[in-house]
This record gives sequence, C-alpha cells and structure tokens, in this order.
Amino acid sequence: MGDDGGVEAIDPEGAPVVGGPSLDPEPGRLLVAAPSLDDPFHHAVILILEHDESGTLGVVLNQPTTLDVGTVLPAWRDYLTGTPILFQGGPVALDSALGLAASAAQGEPPGFRRVCGPLGIIDLDTPPDELAPQLNALRIFAGYAGWSPDQLDGELEEGSWAVVDVADPVLDAFPSDREDLWRAVLLRQGGTLAWWVNCPQDPSVN
Repeated sequence: MGDDGGVEAIDPEGAPVVGGPSLDPEPGRLLVAAPSLDDPFHHAVILILEHDESGTLGVVLNQPTTLDVGTVLPAWRDYLTGTPILFQGGPVALDSALGLAASAAQGEPPGFRRVCGPLGIIDLDTPPDELAPQLNALRIFAGYAGWSPDQLDGELEEGSWAVVDVADPVLDAFPSDREDLWRAVLLRQGGTLAWWVNCPQDPSVN
C-alpha cells in the first residue's frame, strides 16, 4: 500500500506503480481480487452486502455453477435473471441460499431488504408471485464470502483486494458476461488496477 493510501504494485520494468486512493469497504461497493489470489477467490468480484464492527459479508458475482436453480428452489426458477443457474457466493455456508435482487420500488417491498441503492437481499420464503413483480433482477447464490472484524482490513493492507465503486449497480451485480467481469471492472479503473489485468498470478514471473 502506498503512503497516500493508493494501491501500489511493481510493473514489469521493476518500477512502482501507484493507483488512485483506496476506497473504504462499504455496502454496495465491489471487492476485486488481486491477480495473486488463488481459489476460491481467483479473479473474484465481490459485492459487499454488510460491513460493520461485526465483520464483512458479500457475494462473489462471477462464479456460476452448473446447477439449475430448479433443483433446489424450483419456485424461484422462472423469475431469475439470465440462465437459471445457481451461483457460488463464496466458501462460507455453501448449504445455504441467498437471493440478491434489484428493485426500483419505493421503500422496501415485503420480503426485500435494501442494501444500497436498488440492490437488496430477498427472503426466499416469500411467495415468489408476490415479490417478483417488484423486482428488476434476481440471482440466487449458494454460500457467501465472510470476514471477521478487522480481517478484511488486514487483507486490504496486504494488497489482496481493491475496493471500487460500481459503475451501474444492476449491470455490475447481474452481469451478462460473468467471466469477463473481473477484467472489465479493473480496466475501467485505470492506473495500477488496470495493470492488474496483465499481471501474472505469481508477481515474481515476468
């Protein structure tokens, strides 16, 4: 981490490269994995859903599985955005399901808890035909990514993640090109973060 709070790296010529000021993690922002991170966070883009003194919680936006949602939550299958598949939200509580949705409705429709802007979490026990008309987008995730208090701050100081703003909450949270999300988010940042796209997973390899 640079002295100015920016993200610092070494370019292929060996010179330091400093990006823009680091943002604080907060709900609605994205955590973008550094190239060096291995599975389960290799090239992960995580939407932060909660960040407070009790820790941090989010879902990985770009790790689809091959499992049809109809095999686990058939009532919601026809209301999903894009291909009706389950996404892996992270390595924690993989036996649980979390519904991420976008709603332009005023206030909070019953069964919808707003996180930031149009984005929120839905109660999957709510009858779909009652809640779905209030939603503009919906995906279901198995598990989530979680950090204990101060754990994420330590990983940010190590340079394992960058915190960036969304460009468009709905397009970023429900991307049509899931596999290219990591690259697209980094390239629009410029500076060091754009350089991450071409950085080898092992920084010692040029």
